[in-house]
Amino acid sequence: MDILYKSTRSDTEGITASKAILKGLADDGGLFVPDRIPELKVSPSELKDMDYKATAYEVMRLFLTDYSEEELKSCIERAYDEKFDDKDIAPLKKVGDRYFLELFHGKTIAFKDMALSILPHLLTTAIRKNNSDKEVVILTATSGDTGKAALAGFSDVEHTRIIVFYPKGGVSRIQELQMVTEKGRNTKVVAVRGNFDDCQSQVKAIFNDEELKKEMASKGFAFSSANSINIGRLIPQVAYYVYAYGRMLKEGYIKDGEEINFTVPTGNFGNILAGYYAKLIGLPIGKLVCASNDNKVLYDFFETGIYDKNREFILTSSPSMDILISSNLERLIYMIGGSDAVRNEALMKSLKEKGRYEITGDMREKLESFAGFYSTEEEVSKTIKELYTKDGYITDTHTAVAVNAERKYRESLGDCRKNVIVSTASPYKFAKSVYDSIKGQSSGMDDFEIIDKLEEMSKVKIPPAIHEIRNAKILHDEVCDREGMKDTVKKSLGL
Repeated sequence: MDILYKSTRSDTEGITASKAILKGLADDGGLFVPDRIPELKVSPSELKDMDYKATAYEVMRLFLTDYSEEELKSCIERAYDEKFDDKDIAPLKKVGDRYFLELFHGKTIAFKDMALSILPHLLTTAIRKNNSDKEVVILTATSGDTGKAALAGFSDVEHTRIIVFYPKGGVSRIQELQMVTEKGRNTKVVAVRGNFDDCQSQVKAIFNDEELKKEMASKGFAFSSANSINIGRLIPQVAYYVYAYGRMLKEGYIKDGEEINFTVPTGNFGNILAGYYAKLIGLPIGKLVCASNDNKVLYDFFETGIYDKNREFILTSSPSMDILISSNLERLIYMIGGSDAVRNEALMKSLKEKGRYEITGDMREKLESFAGFYSTEEEVSKTIKELYTKDGYITDTHTAVAVNAERKYRESLGDCRKNVIVSTASPYKFAKSVYDSIKGQSSGMDDFEIIDKLEEMSKVKIPPAIHEIRNAKILHDEVCDREGMKDTVKKSLGL
């Protein structure tokens, strides 16, 4: 039987995976979730001999059941190709006594490439499968990495347009340059005066604007999303957890069936939720350590059972995690609430109206797979320097948040299981913060001078993604207020 996808906010009839990917967000504002969790059909011992593409197929075929074997394998083959600068796609590196799953070897040097390389292929296949005559408009809010990865994935893809909103001053200079120099003829990038939550909340509001949807439909347009609210983004992320386990086994770091932990730098909760899905399908995972920065709304949630966004928004050196509304947490809340859409809708209504909600004691008991820890800016900087000094390994700010959180977890709970740190971005993407952590202030040097210095220090070549933007022309310079985002979308589409 096919797995169908239902909304987290109503008990409407489920739809196929391809239709859920096309829609992105449910009509009632909920997120699509599978109506049941499948079981991994390959054993851990079989995983160790599988490459990334084969592993991705074994995972995706479980969830995307209305895609044929030929369709899925074609999407995977086109996604995980020479765009990645490492033959392993997601190499596992042992550094001292730590294990890093490097997810930044794709075209835009961040983990979002792992899913956004395949989403355009899944989407265009879905358009054909469902005989859609609409031009799909990808509408996305980004805290830095999703934006460029989505732009790169959908650039000049037929039957699609993409509009990306990002918080002005809320991303690194390299992240911003990657977006505003995008050449795709079907792309639009707009800076918003506000923070990521402002962008994300307004994008959701635009998605749920019934009058706008009717107007778009009359002109031949339909919305979809490239954020991890789209299950076409989330499901491919499950694959790299499964692949990491196979690599740990192949290298002899663990025994067949041995449980391991993962520590995940977390903002919108999609990355770590994919790890939870990997555990649910049968991967031997012990704990998923949710690593937060100074915007520790998730840490507080795991500590208290209360999700409360009513707090100061802090700009940190790990901007992709500067988030106070973690959208994908809704999928977890739905699951631990017994897949009760009415209960879940009430909690999300409380979040919208009061900025907070509290889960019940029985729901908290179902969070035993997770542990929450956070890192301060001072701890992040110290961790980057210590890793370089001790092991000669340079990590980005987000991964450093996870390294420090993993240390705190191990020291506080004494868990001796092997722990894989999910490394989400290249240090070149946050060069100034990384360099300042290791060498002190980089006053007088611009970002590209700092990048050249990092190359000397790390002995790791500057990736093509950086060379491409070094002298690229800025093509997108529009700025709007949060309230002006809807009008920007309409103007872009000629409505």
